[in-house]
Amino acid sequence: MKIRYIYHSCFLIETNNSFLLFDYFKYKSDKTDFDFLKLLSDIFASPKALYIFSSHSHQDHFNYEVLTWINKKPNTYYILSSDIKIFNRIDNLYIVRQGDEITLNELKLNNFGSTDEGVSFMINIDGLNLFHAGDLNWWKWADDTPEEERTMEDNFKSIVADIASHGVRIDAAFFPVDRRLESNYLCGGKYFIEQLKPKLFIPMHFWDDYETISNFKEAMAQYSTNVIEIKHPNETLYANI
Repeated sequence: MKIRYIYHSCFLIETNNSFLLFDYFKYKSDKTDFDFLKLLSDIFASPKALYIFSSHSHQDHFNYEVLTWINKKPNTYYILSSDIKIFNRIDNLYIVRQGDEITLNELKLNNFGSTDEGVSFMINIDGLNLFHAGDLNWWKWADDTPEEERTMEDNFKSIVADIASHGVRIDAAFFPVDRRLESNYLCGGKYFIEQLKPKLFIPMHFWDDYETISNFKEAMAQYSTNVIEIKHPNETLYANI
């Protein structure tokens, strides 16, 4: 498995037989570990299938541009949340909702809920269990009312319990760590790590605030989960293939 960070909540995972791209909305031109456009061109030329996931319709998680990529790579497959509006016929399109299970080629997908729009994804492929949260998080805002706090906490913990009941060890989890929550930014990721104990935890949804990721990693040092620190766009985070 090779994990590349593109930007914000977008990651490219390469396995022995496939590419999986999550929540692409744009790339940055920083040519650090790799050039994204060159990488994309290489993916189009590769015989490996490309699976494109979009967890919901927010502009920082979905870009209609991806729907044109099948013209360059016929073995491209789209797994999109049902709140994303599709206006034209697209081949290899799969619309998903919370609770859906699908098998697509060698990929098995379970869709869980979100505490915002759309869904979160649990994927089993090439012997790996991958989880991408989308906007699933414990969104504990400083100005929430006590009722809003209780509702959010209950909803978040209920979805995490659903994920736990799936009964698999997560090899890599991609989960929001968002400093806009101020002192509460640790809550969601910490609870997720405590309950699900993923092998790798990869923060996301932090825009350009890389210091927050360093702080989060330090705060999670007591846990066995390996928190991956992200330092820049276009970064290769993990590679064992």
